[in-house]
Amino acid sequence: VQLQASGGGLVQAGGSLRLSCAASGFTFSGYVMGWFRQAPGKEREFVAAISWNGGSAFYADSVKGRFTVSRDNAKNAVYLQMNSLKPEDTAVYYCAAATRVVRDSGGYVYWGQGTLVTVSS
Repeated sequence: VQLQASGGGLVQAGGSLRLSCAASGFTFSGYVMGWFRQAPGKEREFVAAISWNGGSAFYADSVKGRFTVSRDNAKNAVYLQMNSLKPEDTAVYYCAAATRVVRDSGGYVYWGQGTLVTVSS
């Protein structure tokens, strides 16, 4: 099983980034996909999740209206479009797979290695 996150980088406040996560080694369309983030010195926190067929999406209050999660089951990929970025969005972002919709990181069975997003003020 592999989850390869990419697309992180340095961006100014107010800018945008699009994260991608390529999955392999499991039946991608059978899993809920989530994004989490971990800032330095803080616990990992839920950012967004998307249902098996992409029909439902869920967001943390802190990113609602700014971030959009999507998936392409034909490409075994999930994406996180991040707009209006703020310095407090700076973190390592992880993609993960779960068998049900859940916001708790403990409910995710597969994890990627993370990609760093840095938002400068």
